[in-house]
Amino acid sequence: MATEDDGVPLNAIRAFVMIAREGSVTRAASALRTTQSSVSRYLAVLEDYLGTDLLERRGRRSELTAFGRLFANTVAEPLDTVCFTAQRMRRRNRSDANRIVVRTSLSTFAYSLLIPNLQAFSAEMGGVIVDVISSLSLPTSSDDYDILITRDLSLIEPADNWEIYHEQLVCLGAPNHVRGKSLSVIRSLPILNVTSRPDILPTWLRAMNLTSKDIKSGARYDHNYLALPAVMTGKCLLVAPEIIVGDLVRGGGLHVIPGSRTPSGMQYRAYAVDRSGNPEVARAFCRWLARLCKKAALPEAA
Repeated sequence: MATEDDGVPLNAIRAFVMIAREGSVTRAASALRTTQSSVSRYLAVLEDYLGTDLLERRGRRSELTAFGRLFANTVAEPLDTVCFTAQRMRRRNRSDANRIVVRTSLSTFAYSLLIPNLQAFSAEMGGVIVDVISSLSLPTSSDDYDILITRDLSLIEPADNWEIYHEQLVCLGAPNHVRGKSLSVIRSLPILNVTSRPDILPTWLRAMNLTSKDIKSGARYDHNYLALPAVMTGKCLLVAPEIIVGDLVRGGGLHVIPGSRTPSGMQYRAYAVDRSGNPEVARAFCRWLARLCKKAALPEAA
């Protein structure tokens, strides 16, 4: 049996609070990413420590006892505060202090703009190494990164953030197919579909006062970085964020159809998480990225 001198079983308290929130040991185990038997053992440890039952059986179901409800309601908020504060103040130990990890859900943005310019940032910061990882999954506070660049993922942990780009859409094609032509060229050339951004084409059509009946639907590609070579070499069009095609337009590989530019309503944001092992470098990176995006925008005339 536990005595008054025994340490408070904090892990058991955390498991019990999750049981109270989820309504069952099974769901609590899933939320904690552990086994049901582990959560049951934690519950037994806490009941032994407190000297009373926290759950009672009601047929096939278990419900909190009156004491269990009182205890859960009392400790849940302070426990959340402890966890939140620990996540905010945590610093990772790395063998290489001169390194940051950038995570992004914008693979074509990383391919076309971010990665080609990383050497400039590294030189500006005295040789900082920048690792880049791409993921469409929702980030968690246990993931290993310093900076998140995203358009569509939410971040719930503490972080400084910057609006780095208000997305503008343009319709473009190979110069020999669209140069000198008006927007009416969309009626004769198929427009490629990018399945990872199904919002782009409908958004652009609405802004142009057009419908899907006014265009010819072309081939489908998973991502813009796959569609770009197709539109550069084929007789087709693509509606894409201008920031990922700026260098191709300036280099003459693609041509923007006049009058096709419109905002999408989406914002790209960069987050420097508080738990970064290199917080000042992470914030410097976000400021540098905001400047880079500003320089990358095409002239209004495009």
